[in-house]
Amino acid sequence: MSFPRYPAYKPTGVEWLGEVPQHWNLVPIKRILQSIEQGWSPQCEAGPAELGECGVLKVGCVNGGKFNPDENKALPRELLPDERLAIRSGDVLVSRANTRELVGSVAMAEMDYPNILLCDKLYRLRTNQAACSPAFLARYLVSDGARNVIETSASGASSSMLNIGQSVIVNMPIALPPAREQADVIHFLDHETAKIDALIAEQQRLIELLQEKRQAVISHAVTKGLNPDAPMKDSGVEWLGEVPEHWGVRKFAWDFVSAMGQTILKEDLEETGLPIFSATEDDRYFGLISNPRVYLQPGDIVIPARGNCIGAVKLVKEPASATQTTIYAKQISSNFSADYIFYFLRFNREQLFPMTRTAIPQITVTEVGSNRVCLPPVTEQRQIVEYIHSVDRAFQELISESSSGIVLLQERRSALISAAVTGQIDVRGLVAEASAA
Repeated sequence: MSFPRYPAYKPTGVEWLGEVPQHWNLVPIKRILQSIEQGWSPQCEAGPAELGECGVLKVGCVNGGKFNPDENKALPRELLPDERLAIRSGDVLVSRANTRELVGSVAMAEMDYPNILLCDKLYRLRTNQAACSPAFLARYLVSDGARNVIETSASGASSSMLNIGQSVIVNMPIALPPAREQADVIHFLDHETAKIDALIAEQQRLIELLQEKRQAVISHAVTKGLNPDAPMKDSGVEWLGEVPEHWGVRKFAWDFVSAMGQTILKEDLEETGLPIFSATEDDRYFGLISNPRVYLQPGDIVIPARGNCIGAVKLVKEPASATQTTIYAKQISSNFSADYIFYFLRFNREQLFPMTRTAIPQITVTEVGSNRVCLPPVTEQRQIVEYIHSVDRAFQELISESSSGIVLLQERRSALISAAVTGQIDVRGLVAEASAA
């Protein structure tokens, strides 16, 4: 859908801003601010504030463009809160320190939060509302041009923590329509982005359903086989239920020797050597090491044993090593196809690797070894693996299509916001149409 443009434009002299409507007023952002400030960084509790407590915001409270007051840490009761740092309706919050993608993230508080306090990694902008609506400023700061200014101006010794100074924001030019038109822009964007957000949510839900179906299909294949008419027997394992009559059910330790990975610190990492598995959800490596104590070969299994990634099993495909946050397993028999046991463990992880409820969730080598696993004939294992590869490709294609659709919708959303807040769309007549729709 194409949108109308204003009848007349003028050059701004700002390359990334280009032309704006003739009657819009170009000013630096500092001209429309009552104040810009940052908060404090007291030593807080680990968890968020409960009812009646005060909390200090975490920088992630603005990620995603919507203010999340639950992203806070409880202020210890012995520390008196500074009421001047309480969040008020209309506060525009900007992250001043984060990764390159997240530094400068913006969100606006839509109500008062008297017990939620500003932290030192956020800027709080309060506008002179007669000149600029805080909602208009918040939308402007997420436009493509403003984001580019922020990202290119961010500095720091580490890419994981970049900073922007106040001057980056306050000296940025902004083109302002009259107050009534600002309200029209916000009304138009609220209406249009809500429709796009609904489409994005549909695609995200579709991806979730596809992932659930993929999980169920693969889990069924490795625990029930491919023949729906095969005679079944009780496995003797409650969660496993019945399995094909000609399958075995064995302790994992009967066919695999397991042990903890080796202690590797960041200072042990080198520029060359074997890649090192750690406790992550995917196959990313911790780093490289030249002289590992733990030497893994293709076909070995790595099981994250600590934290939230417990049971995210990895199949070793090249020589590697593993850290102390993992359990590795080497097959000592010829009973299992490496791919089959990988799929069996990975897609039944919740039943096989329940977390110990400690400060740091973990599983032990003994717990891993005591698990019972299905043992189809090796030829049948290979057939199951071929089937899994086939259905997995089909699911991944569908998931990829939905993911690409989300990216396109997000790009459209971003482009729409940028066009509206820089006057490339004349929203005045569109607001009445949106209200009537």
